[in-house]
Amino acid sequence: MSVNKVILVGRLGKDPEVRYMPNGDAVANFSIATSEQWKDKAGAKQEKTEWHNITMYRRLAEIAGDYLKKGQEVYIEGKIQSRKYTGKDDVERTAYEIIASEMKM
Repeated sequence: MSVNKVILVGRLGKDPEVRYMPNGDAVANFSIATSEQWKDKAGAKQEKTEWHNITMYRRLAEIAGDYLKKGQEVYIEGKIQSRKYTGKDDVERTAYEIIASEMKM
């Protein structure tokens, strides 16, 4: 048995980009930032931000395109997926993205 589940709450880095596949299904892509804060040993405040690439399909993608805007906080639930691609420098790389199945604004 295995589980591939991701839950993120973060802020959009840009407005969603919505496009349509040849079969008419919508696809939305955007990124969200999650941050954590802590104090180091010297007592100085530290912060680390992680960026996550989000992909949504069908009706969820259309809703995201209609209602989500840059800077808005959003709850995303889905799974993590990797894909390989070759960069402009002919080096093979791996990209990770979250395939969203649920969203709460």
